[in-house]
This record gives sequence, structure tokens and C-alpha cells, in this order.
Amino acid sequence: MSQEQAGRALGANLRALRQRAKLSLSELARRSDIAKGTLSQLESGNGNPTIGTVFSLSNALGVPVSSLLAEPDDSGAVLVRSANLEVLRSNAVDLRMLRRMDITDTVLEIYDQRVRPGQVQHSDGHPGREHVTVTSGLLRVGPPDSPYELGPGDYVCFPASEPHIYETVEGPVTSVLMLEYPADAGLGSHGASHAVHPEGPPPRP
Repeated sequence: MSQEQAGRALGANLRALRQRAKLSLSELARRSDIAKGTLSQLESGNGNPTIGTVFSLSNALGVPVSSLLAEPDDSGAVLVRSANLEVLRSNAVDLRMLRRMDITDTVLEIYDQRVRPGQVQHSDGHPGREHVTVTSGLLRVGPPDSPYELGPGDYVCFPASEPHIYETVEGPVTSVLMLEYPADAGLGSHGASHAVHPEGPPPRP
């Protein structure tokens, strides 16, 4: 999916989710603290939202981030090119959503995750588990007081119910993040918006 297609997908999903929630643009602007004009621009398929903008919309609508970013489902093969992925940025992490899968009563969200050196990404606790595999660099991840240190090829899975961090030891770090959570556990509080909650204002592109 190209950047242009990603913008159109976000716009269509945003409009559909807003209408399903029976919210006007003005009301969504109030709930998300995003200007009405910006919302209108996003719904038209234009704009370049930051990770903070997408997270605010996710929380305001009570849906996971993946519901805003997902392209139409296809029962055939799914090929995702790295160069075409929408990048969501926080103070320490860049996320590119690769795939969301609903499997019975479990949701899996897979992300290409890049962690920048010199910053610590703090995440609030949320239901479910996080799976992390490092492909390059050294990553410290898990509970702030007793994190796991991962090198290339290492994998960890941990309960995400308590606060946790992502921090480079030697970086930058490239990794794969998979979020696993119950489908009926209140989607608005899950997904990437809580797994990698931005600390402070996100950088502008």
C-alpha cells in the first residue's frame, strides 16, 4: 500500500468509524482534541498524521489503532512492502503496522518496530501479552526495574498488564513487535496506542 493509498484507507476508516459511533466532526474534534479542519482533511485522504494524532483518534473512538490504519481485507496472499508502510512516530519508537489478525476471540497485531538510541519508551500496562524479536541492535524491554536484554535473534514474550519500557543498549534497534490481546477486552484501551504510549509531544514530520 502506497502512502497515498494509506492516506485514503485512514480517511475511509476514520469516516466509517466516526459515523458508526454517531459522532459529528465537531464532537470528535472535542473528544480527541484535534482541530475540526484537520479531521476533515484526514477524512478526505489528505494530511500526514503523527502517532499522537492517530492515538488520540483511537482513544476518542474506542478502537485499536489498527482499525484506523487497516486496508481492506483480502482472502488471498498479503504482500506488504516496507517502503509503502505508514510510519507512526513517538519520542523513541517508529512503528509500521504490518498486519492485524482476528483469530476466534484473540486479536494479533504485528508491527515493524524501530527504537531510536538515547530515548526510553514508557508503556502503560494493558491486557494481553507482547512478543518481541530483535533483528538488529541490542534492546532492553520489559518491566522498568527488571527488563530483558535482547540481541539479534532473541525473543521474549511477557504479560503486558504492568508498565514496561523499550530502550536501546546499543542502537538503533530493529525488531518485530506482536501484540496479543482478547478481542472482547475493550478494544479502545489496547493496540499500539497503549503498547507504545507516547511520552510528551510526538515529533512532527
